[in-house]
Amino acid sequence: MPLPKVAFEPGRPGPLDGVRVLDFSRLVAGNMLSLQLADFGAEVVKVETPGRGDTLRDWREAGVSVHWKVYARNKKSITLNLKAPEAPGIVLDLVPHFDVLIESFRFGYLERLGVAPEVLLARNPRLVIVRVSGFGQTGPYRKRPGFGTLVEAMSGFAARNGFEDREPVLPPLAMADMIAGLYGAMATVIAVRHAEKDGGRGQVIDLSLLDSIFSILGPDAAIHKLTRRVRRRSGSATESQSPRNVYATKDGGWVAISASTQAMTERLFRAIGRGDLNDDPRFKTNAERIKRRDEVDGIVGGFIRGADARRRHRVLRGGGRDGGAGLRRRPVPRRPARAGARHRRRGAGRRDGRGAHARGGAAPRRHARRPAHSRARHRPAQ
Repeated sequence: MPLPKVAFEPGRPGPLDGVRVLDFSRLVAGNMLSLQLADFGAEVVKVETPGRGDTLRDWREAGVSVHWKVYARNKKSITLNLKAPEAPGIVLDLVPHFDVLIESFRFGYLERLGVAPEVLLARNPRLVIVRVSGFGQTGPYRKRPGFGTLVEAMSGFAARNGFEDREPVLPPLAMADMIAGLYGAMATVIAVRHAEKDGGRGQVIDLSLLDSIFSILGPDAAIHKLTRRVRRRSGSATESQSPRNVYATKDGGWVAISASTQAMTERLFRAIGRGDLNDDPRFKTNAERIKRRDEVDGIVGGFIRGADARRRHRVLRGGGRDGGAGLRRRPVPRRPARAGARHRRRGAGRRDGRGAHARGGAAPRRHARRPAHSRARHRPAQ
């Protein structure tokens, strides 16, 4: 299925029209943050290093800066050599014209540059300053450089990911950065709104990658405090529900199944011809199924393994032998990049400045009123 092309609409308004963002950040977290704002109408001005630009420009595939094209969507660029003697004065001249400033420098860099948060707020009391870092602006690790890989390990995420008899697994993408960027975008909108309602007072947002990814572990810390037990890695299964796993099919494909409510599990068992399990005390409740997770996986996996992926998907999707509709299931796509566009058409095809066709994900949220849109191609830094 070809990805839909998205037209650029420079004059189309967005709900964040009038919000101006000065983005000094590098790599993914800050760019992810400002991308969320840019997609909804904020004017984002990237400040890049002359001659080099943002580091993301160097992350290339087939000679194309694909990462940059995705994260720089709807943004503008200027260049500024922060090592030049006149740089602090230029920053202070820019600040009154913006509502938000984003930075991801090493600890204390703004202070050494002479533009500490208190100096910036004195110049523009309404300013929202977002400080992106690995470990935050306080605490014993504040002076350490921090990247996504480090916090993905330190947070406990890697220790929870993978299989019990193998090494912990890091995510194959900038997961911590993207999570922090999403949290940061929400925090920024809240702070801008607060400034609007609180007489124009800005503030500093301390955005830590470690805090951000730790938060998505949900109740893990509370569970550990309650049980004093370290939860083991379980591959694609989970300790909170059963059945839930990725199951092999006869033709070498895979089907992912998550029957996360009792009603869904009962429909699944009926669909695979094992409605008797719904009355069996060993499998009747989620708590009992978790105790026998390997046995449950053997039953479900045995059924899935009996035919090709398409046929098994059709059974689960179409009601099976006794009605299996409503399950969250889908063959794991052989072409992952197209999976998101299959039903929601979330891909976006664009022509870049060189005439090359660049594909990237469109904004994932679908607002009924004033949705995100593509207003402009990003222009390379001069």
